[in-house]
Parts: sequence; C-alpha cells; structure tokens
Amino acid sequence: MTLVRWDPWEEFRSIRRAMDRLWDELMGRREPVVVEEAMTFPVDMYETDEALVVKAALPGLRPEDVEISVQGDLLTIKGELKREEKVERENYHRRELRYGMCSRTISLPVAVDAEKAEATFEHGILTVTLPKVPEARAKVIRVKAR
Repeated sequence: MTLVRWDPWEEFRSIRRAMDRLWDELMGRREPVVVEEAMTFPVDMYETDEALVVKAALPGLRPEDVEISVQGDLLTIKGELKREEKVERENYHRRELRYGMCSRTISLPVAVDAEKAEATFEHGILTVTLPKVPEARAKVIRVKAR
C-alpha cells in the first residue's frame, strides 16, 4: 500500500482546471488555457548506516545551474533551466517544455553534518550524500548471556 500526502491546494487546482476546460468548450477555444504551476522535480531519499542520500531528477540542467543548501533539518535544491534555442517563427501547436526556476525543499528525518555533504551530478541525476552526525547513527547494543 502506498501512502500519498494529501495536498489540500490540489483540490482547488483541480477545480480550476475543470472550470477552464468548461469555459474553453463554451467559448469554442481549440487550445486549453494552461495554468502555470510551480516547477518541481521528483526525488528519492534513503538512509544508510552512515548517511542520508537524496537523489533528484534534474533533466536538462547543468551542474553549475544547481544550488544546494542545508539549513537546520531542511535540504533545499534549486535550479534554473534556461532556454538555449532562438526560434524565429513561433507557430507552435503545442508548447509543454518548461523553462525557468525550479525548487524543492525537503525535511530531513535525521540530523546531518552539512559541512561534510557531497553532491554529484550524472546523466541528469543529482545525488546528495549527507553524513549523519554521530548522535544520529544507530548504536548496536550486544546482549550478554549469564
């Protein structure tokens, strides 16, 4: 069973999209109005004995366009996808590629040492390795028999 976090604002966005489609049909528009939503990206986060690892899919971004910060128990990843091409004739039938700023702030489940954090970027995947502080690491207690 997969748990999905409920976003109450998604209900309003869903109603707005439905109303936009209704007005488009009533007014005879061929292309629906696209509601701008904040650009975001998917992440995976997992924990090892020594560190917390966060992987983010950032296709199209270059390493120099990515900014990572840790403040308290929050990890923030920001990036900017810049439009490279210049199109002289803009007679688009569909335009879905997004350009601009994207950002994601994630709450970290354990205390980490931000000074020793490392980040690598390969094939559009950013991997941030955040070493745990010694107090956050699991301690093994051996049971002695009498």
